[in-house]
Amino acid sequence: MADSDAIRISSRLELPRGELSLRATRSSGPGGQHVNTSSTRIELVWDVTQSPSLNDSMRATLLRRLASRLDTSGRLRLVSQAERSQFRNREEVIERFTRMIASALVEPKVRRATKPTKGSKERRITAKKRRGELKRDRRQTGED
Repeated sequence: MADSDAIRISSRLELPRGELSLRATRSSGPGGQHVNTSSTRIELVWDVTQSPSLNDSMRATLLRRLASRLDTSGRLRLVSQAERSQFRNREEVIERFTRMIASALVEPKVRRATKPTKGSKERRITAKKRRGELKRDRRQTGED
């Protein structure tokens, strides 16, 4: 595959551009005559469930991590209309897509449980004692 035919997501994943559906439509918002006549809004659609580029574990990970972003058919839909140029909107939506897929495929680091250090325990205890002494000094004695 040539570089222009594929989108490199990570060292393990490269998607052919043919798997992505890019559609240009009219953008909303201000812009006068230009916005009314130019199709600068770009909509990217990618079917996660049918992608031949994904192995089963990648597909399962993406379906789980991007569940809130997928429609009922398992398609991811991204839209870009921030720029006034169709080319820049296309580049922006592909960049967002690449970052989103790459970050969804990264496994989070497993948290290793740690215990409080000796110094932090001592600081906590001395602070508690100091606070207790302050409260004890506020008490009224029964000698009134």
